[in-house]
Amino acid sequence: MPTAIYPSLKDRTVLVTGGGSGIGEAIVRNFLGQGARTGFIDIDREASDKLLASLPADSRIHFEHADVRDIGALRAAIDGVRRAFGPITVLVNNAARDDRHSIEEVTPEYWDERMAVNLKHQFFAAQAVAPDMTRAGFGSIVNLGSVSWVLGQGGMPCYTTAKSAIQGLTRALARDLGPANIRVNSILPGWTMTERQLKLWLTPAGEAELMQRQCLKRKIMPDDIARVVLFFASDDSGACTNQNYIVDGGWV
Repeated sequence: MPTAIYPSLKDRTVLVTGGGSGIGEAIVRNFLGQGARTGFIDIDREASDKLLASLPADSRIHFEHADVRDIGALRAAIDGVRRAFGPITVLVNNAARDDRHSIEEVTPEYWDERMAVNLKHQFFAAQAVAPDMTRAGFGSIVNLGSVSWVLGQGGMPCYTTAKSAIQGLTRALARDLGPANIRVNSILPGWTMTERQLKLWLTPAGEAELMQRQCLKRKIMPDDIARVVLFFASDDSGACTNQNYIVDGGWV
């Protein structure tokens, strides 16, 4: 749960993509803790249902099942959140998959699919909610990037390419949407200990190297990322836009 309270987030309508598990789940829970009306989109119905079942019955939460790679389905899901809670004034573009792959195995089709799951939907979600924010006179879009491309991490060139492009997308949207008082920032998480990372990627050797490289000698947890998202979503960061903020324990 949040350790700081942001009064401006109470009763606002928030949309989180990829909110059923991992960092997205932590973001959803933290917004609910602020009293926000929180909608989330996810392809994983089982994980999303588990999240919903864990929440109090009176939680102001709305789930839309959709594959964000399908822009028509994404738009329909955003409409569903809007019908449930009203105009969306906070968007958190979180959905992504960091599947490993070699250069040799990448086909044109796989490349396009990786761009779709890690980058493309961020633009079209922003496009869909920008009119709501313009009419409201304010809004905050928070895009989730990754430190992987800053580090020059190997083993997933499509993922790191897509995540690096989020910095350019953030700056372009911030410039174009700024006159409408819509702020756009991105957060670059370090190696965050979600259930997926613990199950698939973290090894004793990898953890030892991480602790050697990070300035802070502790693991980065999903709530660490969610709390920074709250700040950039709230009016407390009202003068902050066009920024890319790293949350990695000082790894980079």
